[in-house]
Amino acid sequence: MNDFFKDVIEVVKLIPQGKVTSYGMIANYLGAKKSSRVVGWALNKVSKNSEIPAHRVVNRNGLLTGKNNFPTQNYMIDELQKEGLNIKEDSIVDFNKHLWDPIKELTI
Repeated sequence: MNDFFKDVIEVVKLIPQGKVTSYGMIANYLGAKKSSRVVGWALNKVSKNSEIPAHRVVNRNGLLTGKNNFPTQNYMIDELQKEGLNIKEDSIVDFNKHLWDPIKELTI
């Protein structure tokens, strides 16, 4: 696993329960603003590892675009609902209320 992938995983581990962030916000935090797809590729490698809360990363509109990469079709939905988020049509209801921005929450 390359260093960028490792850095992505370290940021994802810091997302608090009940919060979500986007692929782009992680990329931006890591200084690679246009690398949101690469963040997705990194998470695809670990989405079956339950110790890494990859289910807390969604697209910039709050859509669960990565849900097909988890052990079951509903894994991401189930995990987010357990954390108190409401999901409707594969989208987080009140997305901005649950949004965690690593640039605002973490210091580099």
